[in-house]
Amino acid sequence: MKGDPILTRAARLSRSGRYGEAIRLLEGEIFRYRDSFTYHYTLAASCLYSEDYGGAFTYFKQARDIKMREPSVLLGMALLFLRRGEISRAVDLYLEIQDVDPENPRAKEALNIIRKYGDPDTIKGMLESGKLKKIFPPLPGVPFSPEKLVLPLAAGLAAVLALVVVVAAAKGSFNKKPARGGAEETMLEKNEALVQTGGSYRYVLTSKQVLDNYEKARKFFLDYRDEAAKVELNRIVESNAAEGVKNKARLLLSYTTPPGFDTLRDRYSYAEASVDPVLYRDCYVIWRGMAANLDSQEQSTSFDLLVGYDTRSTMEGIVPVHFPFAIALDTEQPLEVLGRLIPASGSGDSRIIIRLEGAAIHQAPGR
Repeated sequence: MKGDPILTRAARLSRSGRYGEAIRLLEGEIFRYRDSFTYHYTLAASCLYSEDYGGAFTYFKQARDIKMREPSVLLGMALLFLRRGEISRAVDLYLEIQDVDPENPRAKEALNIIRKYGDPDTIKGMLESGKLKKIFPPLPGVPFSPEKLVLPLAAGLAAVLALVVVVAAAKGSFNKKPARGGAEETMLEKNEALVQTGGSYRYVLTSKQVLDNYEKARKFFLDYRDEAAKVELNRIVESNAAEGVKNKARLLLSYTTPPGFDTLRDRYSYAEASVDPVLYRDCYVIWRGMAANLDSQEQSTSFDLLVGYDTRSTMEGIVPVHFPFAIALDTEQPLEVLGRLIPASGSGDSRIIIRLEGAAIHQAPGR
């Protein structure tokens, strides 16, 4: 939310109790912020506090599609289940919160209330009377506004800056530190062997190409562009690069982190990935389409994603998707899937096909 005037203003309106104004401000911006967790959470919380429970459930669900285990979202959904009298579903969510954040005070208090009273009608009555505000999810935070402190801190900042300049001049330059952990130990040695001879490899690279690809991957990694880094690192791992370089590439891969809908910076299309799936191994992608052949189990959900078929006119391909947890899914509505790409052998031939391990789904509620 930092630096975004619309989301910042909406958060301030909500925190000041002007929930309706916050809702009106945000609802006209749905297309701009459709992948933003902050947008959906601010809308959800504003709806909840203004007693628009249908809107709150819709936006909490969409926020959860982006960040599946965010405690504040789970608190909101659990509260709505309590209000519906669905105590067991609320308890499941409060226990999930405690898995993520064992000391969460709101979840603890909610479970104590459920143990003490238990009766759905009693708890619903307490909610409607306003006695249980302490278990409501927090209102969206407002980012720090440094401009408010410019004048009081100007002299102090100037003094600190002057000191830094003096120290830097004495040393000759600033010491640049890596922006992310894992950067230093994955640097190549000055005289490190770059390629090996003999053998069969998917990609054959020159020493210069190995060096260029590896340094490009590290640059992407330091810039938090993990998916772009993975493409370069996968190329190295599947090539004739020396084993020492491959091991460092694998180490760098281990430092990458999963993105969300709102943080995935490099987005590869199905058309790109299907040309050479191995190159995109473990990359997270967001693909839009329709779900078919849904198989919902208690602890998992699987379906075929008809990529590009959300328009009902063309289909780019069919990709099996597996979620290692149960999710709610409407097969009549278009959806977007955030998932990790896994190359797999095609049945009965040497083709490499694509499947996805699902991480989150973004789907508008049915009308």
